[in-house]
Amino acid sequence: MMKETVLLFACFLLFACTKNNIVENQPSVVPPVVQDSIPTTKYNLAFLSYCDQFSKTAEVKPFGTRGNGELSGIAASQTNKDILYVHDDGNINTVYLTNKNGSDLGKLIIDNLSNSDVEDITVGPGPEDGKNYIYLADIGNNNLKATSATIYRFKEPIITTADKNTVVHITAYDKIKISYASGSANAETLMIDPLSKDIYVLTKQNNKSYLYQATYPQVLNAIIPLKAQAILNFDLLTAGDISADGSEILLRNVGQIWYWKRASGESILQTLLKQPQDAPYAINEKQGEGICFSYNSDGYITDTEIMGYTAAVSNISFYKRVK
Repeated sequence: MMKETVLLFACFLLFACTKNNIVENQPSVVPPVVQDSIPTTKYNLAFLSYCDQFSKTAEVKPFGTRGNGELSGIAASQTNKDILYVHDDGNINTVYLTNKNGSDLGKLIIDNLSNSDVEDITVGPGPEDGKNYIYLADIGNNNLKATSATIYRFKEPIITTADKNTVVHITAYDKIKISYASGSANAETLMIDPLSKDIYVLTKQNNKSYLYQATYPQVLNAIIPLKAQAILNFDLLTAGDISADGSEILLRNVGQIWYWKRASGESILQTLLKQPQDAPYAINEKQGEGICFSYNSDGYITDTEIMGYTAAVSNISFYKRVK
């Protein structure tokens, strides 16, 4: 009997020790990672109402500065009436001056600028009240190797006369560096909300675009990590713009243009989540890259890249407001 009691007690100890070891060696339960909810557009881009506020027929003029096969962004000056700023992907520190007629009006040279893939340009408010600023976006990243992007910001120069010999040097500019929470991204669309001074970047991807927001004031001494605000169902976006009064938005790719009317008190995100209208586009560009509202929003203007298209001409196309 004594032996049986001892044996049972030993078995109990062995079981208890084994059970404790199993519990102690099991991995601790890790709660699932809860990510921020990202709204996604629900509208079908194949079934949109037509925007009849602008002429269906574009006023098309050849771009007067030759040798620019990779025109990308375009923006209307808010300081110098009728002047447009355009740039290409190749001449990385130069912004060309033109107008709706495509005239060669000289250029801006941004001194000591070193960048890699400038894809868009816009004009809007900035740190100093009452001043207009040019925002030049080095946000292209086709091979997805860059882990951050840079937006250059500088005051619009006052240009009293402009012709093909005009050269204005920009010596002072801010560098706004950004990164994306989702990792490396390629983008070609930059916009600024004139009501809040917030900067928006939209990625260029197949069948979708992530909307990122850099709220004002944007810091200059560190990389700003941006979280996606929404996923929009646009294919390979190439440009966008917000009107100078903040009430209208345009987005485009190589084959289509979309238009939104922004309601009073509505954020850019809230507006873009609403169904847009299909805006006029003449399908006259080989690789449509840029879009902007005109100086007084009496229409919108587009430009195109022509690299790789034999005998093609870089054009400036203006769609006049009719309503």
